[in-house]
Amino acid sequence: MRKRILHKTIIYLFLLIGAIFILLPFAWMISTSLKPSNEVLIMPPKWIPSKLVWENYKIAFRSAPFKRYFINSIFVAAMVTIGELITTILAAFAFSRIKFKGRDILFSILIATMMVPSEVLIIPNFVTLSKLGWIDSYKALIIPWCASIYAIFLLRQYFLGIPEQLYYSAKIDGCSDIKFLWLIMVPLAKPALITLAILKIIGSWNSFMWPLIVTNSEHMRTLPVALSAFSSEAGTDYNILMAAATMNIIPVFIIYLILQKHIVAGVSRTGIKG
Repeated sequence: MRKRILHKTIIYLFLLIGAIFILLPFAWMISTSLKPSNEVLIMPPKWIPSKLVWENYKIAFRSAPFKRYFINSIFVAAMVTIGELITTILAAFAFSRIKFKGRDILFSILIATMMVPSEVLIIPNFVTLSKLGWIDSYKALIIPWCASIYAIFLLRQYFLGIPEQLYYSAKIDGCSDIKFLWLIMVPLAKPALITLAILKIIGSWNSFMWPLIVTNSEHMRTLPVALSAFSSEAGTDYNILMAAATMNIIPVFIIYLILQKHIVAGVSRTGIKG
């Protein structure tokens, strides 16, 4: 009994330490967003401001066209998520149910491309989009991210867990592949699809490097890129920057709170980690 209590105590202690390390930057961000300028960089850090400066949020909102950035972020995240779900569903179904020559070799090649760091692809992708004339457009922000090998792999594994007899029974009854996919496979894979959609929305919402590279004009930029406007050669207003960063994460945080049950369910069924 004592060993069991000690074991649980050690586990909770490690979880508590991990949670503190994860939440500390968020606590500093929110605390700094409410500090007056003279308390931002003092050492040791002052976690509770002497007075709450809500004006920092007003200044941050006025310093950049946040309404435009907000609309761009929502539109890009929605389109990228829809695009990835469509390509992922079709590809995962093809690799899990349709038998064609070279299927396994092609899938192995696709999996091997996951070993290539995404940073290596930035320049080739930028050159390609430049030649297509897509720089500084929604096409540059959306189309390159409408397919994910990682998502295809995960959904394929989920599809393989669905009994194959269902597919052959439907084929005997005259059901086409597309009809079987949308009427049977997709509803059965709903937890995995919701998880992939949520992870994609969060990833797209927080994306910084790619929107910064492929957009030139202010009206095409997204919220994370807007944060760079608060740093200049003259310095950085950290309290204003943290106020803008806090506003940036609020929508994603709300989405997570609403859909966290689906995330947990999808992770437990598909084995998604990280």
